[in-house]
Amino acid sequence: MQQIRNFSIIAHIDHGKSTLADRMLELTGTIEKRKMREQVLDSMDLERERGITIKMQPVRMAWSKGGNYILNLIDTPGHIDFSYEVSRALSAVEGAILLVDATQGVQAQTLTVLRTARELGLVIVPALSKIDSPLARVEDVREQVAKLLAIPESEVLLCSGKTGEGVEALIAAVIDRVPPPSLKKNDLNEPQALVFDFQYSDHQGVIVYLRMFAGAIKKGDTLEFAASDRAFNALEVGIFSPAPKAGESLEAGAIGYVVTGIKEPGFARVGDTIRKVRSNTPPLSGYAEPKPVVWASLYPESQDEFLA
Repeated sequence: MQQIRNFSIIAHIDHGKSTLADRMLELTGTIEKRKMREQVLDSMDLERERGITIKMQPVRMAWSKGGNYILNLIDTPGHIDFSYEVSRALSAVEGAILLVDATQGVQAQTLTVLRTARELGLVIVPALSKIDSPLARVEDVREQVAKLLAIPESEVLLCSGKTGEGVEALIAAVIDRVPPPSLKKNDLNEPQALVFDFQYSDHQGVIVYLRMFAGAIKKGDTLEFAASDRAFNALEVGIFSPAPKAGESLEAGAIGYVVTGIKEPGFARVGDTIRKVRSNTPPLSGYAEPKPVVWASLYPESQDEFLA
């Protein structure tokens, strides 16, 4: 348990978050260099086309320098439209890398997500990205970040996702500064897990992404969603490395997935708690009903019809 570090990367759009994640996957040997591609955690075509992260993606990495550590990274979207999903993902970790582009400085969205991370009590590990760029203003932006966090400038790390410079030192800082998982205790040590994302498979049904806070979930266990009160059997449990990798169980402190087999919509919800069926274990705090939002804009057929 003491060797686990659960963390996220928070950044404004296009500040190098996915590229940094790529270098971490390389350095930890999670993906062989011959199989690497850019934005490896961005699986959607639109994400790769636009160079942005839309859907969060967890990944488990192993690090053996200075000890044998398990690093669980949740790569989250940076756009304000996904604020509730990001808040639930941040609830699943103990720390966050605050990544700021050395050519642009602190941006509005960075401040928004940083505020959420602070409210959740996360340890912040600040770092500047793109320090290899000829347009980088390293000293100015480093001072800006240090003032924002009220810390010495020396604590703001420097890295480049493109060249890999400083990434190993950043991993070491995560291990040193971010505490091991905090666990929720319940009377019977029953499973208690936070759902921070999910996906649907025609073959397997709903697959929930979760963080274990107490107990353990094993393949074959009968579980339930606390909010929707729907029971299901765990058909498969596993981790992301970064592709799904089935295992026998998920222990407290782990981040992974459970295949539910449920093929009806509406039962899985981000922020819900998974527990043993008919359990008295209380749900985790922070759940809220997601609020669907539709953005629409109206434009005239001709530019000449715009109001002056």
